[in-house]
Amino acid sequence: MNNTPRKILVTSALPYANGPIHIGHLVEYIQTDIWVRFQKMRGHQCLYVCADDAHGTPIMLRARQEGITPEQLIARMAEEHQTDFAEFRVGFDNYHSTHSAENQWFANTIYERNRDGGHIAKRTITQAYDPLERMFLPDRFIKGTCPKCGAEEQYGDNCEVCGASYSPAELKNPVSAVSGATPEQRESDHYFFKLADFEAMLKQWTRGGHLQAEVANKLDEWFEAGLQEWDISRDAPYFGFEIPDHPGKYFYVWLDAPIGYMASFKHLCDNTEGLEFNDFWAPDAAAELYHFIGKDIIYFHTLFWPAMLHGAGYRTPDAIFTHGFLTVDGAKMSKSRGTFIKARTYLDHLNPEYLRYYFAAKLGAGVDDIDLNLEDFAQRVNSDLVGKVVNIASRCAGFVSKRFAGRLSETLSEQALFDDFIRAGNRIADHYEKREFSRAVREIMALADRANQYIDEMKPWVVAKQEGEEPALQAICSMGLNLFRLLIGYLRPILPATAEAAERFLGIEPLTWASLTTPLNGHTIGKFKPLMTRVEPKQIEAMLAHSKEDLAAQSPAAEAGPAADSTLAREPIAETVQFDDFTKLDLRVARIAKAEEVDGADKLLRLTLDLDGETRNVFAGIKSAYSPEELEGKLTVMVANLAPRKMRFGVSEGMVLAAGPGGRDLYILNPDEGAQPGMRVK
Repeated sequence: MNNTPRKILVTSALPYANGPIHIGHLVEYIQTDIWVRFQKMRGHQCLYVCADDAHGTPIMLRARQEGITPEQLIARMAEEHQTDFAEFRVGFDNYHSTHSAENQWFANTIYERNRDGGHIAKRTITQAYDPLERMFLPDRFIKGTCPKCGAEEQYGDNCEVCGASYSPAELKNPVSAVSGATPEQRESDHYFFKLADFEAMLKQWTRGGHLQAEVANKLDEWFEAGLQEWDISRDAPYFGFEIPDHPGKYFYVWLDAPIGYMASFKHLCDNTEGLEFNDFWAPDAAAELYHFIGKDIIYFHTLFWPAMLHGAGYRTPDAIFTHGFLTVDGAKMSKSRGTFIKARTYLDHLNPEYLRYYFAAKLGAGVDDIDLNLEDFAQRVNSDLVGKVVNIASRCAGFVSKRFAGRLSETLSEQALFDDFIRAGNRIADHYEKREFSRAVREIMALADRANQYIDEMKPWVVAKQEGEEPALQAICSMGLNLFRLLIGYLRPILPATAEAAERFLGIEPLTWASLTTPLNGHTIGKFKPLMTRVEPKQIEAMLAHSKEDLAAQSPAAEAGPAADSTLAREPIAETVQFDDFTKLDLRVARIAKAEEVDGADKLLRLTLDLDGETRNVFAGIKSAYSPEELEGKLTVMVANLAPRKMRFGVSEGMVLAAGPGGRDLYILNPDEGAQPGMRVK
């Protein structure tokens, strides 16, 4: 991997200043933070900025309900957000607010430059008006049925089910989310960003390697439907910035929200000597710019945002990395089940590093949803972190401290093993760079298994009882601690607090990727203290109970009764089948002779299966879990007598069997050694 020093600016989507951070939000901030910490370990200048998204009608109405000013509300939420982020070790270089002088200047500038370029249109529109509240209704305060897919209870600007973007007037059966009244239609002058002016530029940019393939494919659907003008103005009363040349009209919150990235960075530049804004945002800037976002806001970030920047003479992002949603125990987060867990509630009960590790073990470079299975969460933390990684240090440190005054051997006893660990670091670094964190974790845990195997084979507890074996004992334990140091270094982007504690114990400076290659020879360590404790079931139970209490405190009647939760239940087991029906399946061992990607398919791989001389073509939805090169030559199990199915990409002549919740966690059945292609599975 090329490690020439780079200048990188990274952002996450801005959390809305109308409510607390929850664990669903944390997927994004933890993912981003891991990537940033890795880049910093590699020696790059990598800056991570964010801000509270502090404008809009929801904030205005909540402040009014609480009897405080919007400014007081957003100040309180900013403090809460930043406290939660800090405890989860999300290391922003700057955290700001969209309600700032910097953001107002950039919003005005971007608007004025696009206006002067002819990209802003004015026209009178008919707009939803709440006759009870006597206010025009923002898109998000109108609910109804999606005009594209028919999903109910959708907001007035975009559908959370199908991702479509539309105007509130297109919504079916609309009601005011403020008063429940049926909105009236009234006229008002509004200002629109002419997105279609940038169609050619956007088509080139979205297919220029700046987006994941599945996101670019989704945008093609919107291009085909035609790019619509974007309403960037809102009527008073509204908490936000007044449009410079139009008194009584305000910038729509989604205009100034992404501009908050620029404002936060400008605030950092103004308070950091030698850091220049234009080095990162000018059209010819050599620095890299990356945004991490959720898949529910791709329309704004991948169409409006680059078009606005281009129209105003700023650079566009090098890439926008999109992630999926979080489910808990296989279902949407639910307040009534206690699985809608606030960041603060989690912190009251569990170590934040546990969640950082579990998310990392699940996250890949795609947009698949990830699941927090609470039982698996506890088992994986206890097995991997406590049972494997931390255990290495605890097994070796005591002997070194008591028998050798904390002094490690002058040389490594197993140089070849150490070198293997160093070589693995190149693969791990490549996984981090590509945001394939789950693969990095898999590699690291395989190394942890090797380190524990080494200690098991060398048996330092036995050697310690043998006379004259002091040098051997010191060598074994020193080797174990050197392997532990490498593992902690590789995990440092994921577990910064644990790594810092380990560095104090080892008596070393903060680890960098380059420093890992030099072993600790003739070095004195400190006294070992437990770095991590096991997750206990009672901690998880208490957290879920606490989450239910949070709900009760907010709204005693909320989600009362089982009906409120019925749509969030786990998928039930299908109805039973008779044994004779099951025996009709002809399951055969097959060798994957060839695996290849399918043009235009987000999830499919084309497999050529060898059944002892007979070849079958099968399309399998396992692309999120496997690359083609991982599969070729492997044995698997297929349903051989499944009727051929004609698909858009060709005919599929069977089905391979796989298990798992989906996404990265999907595993094809892999027969034991001795199985042969064509062999029947009984």
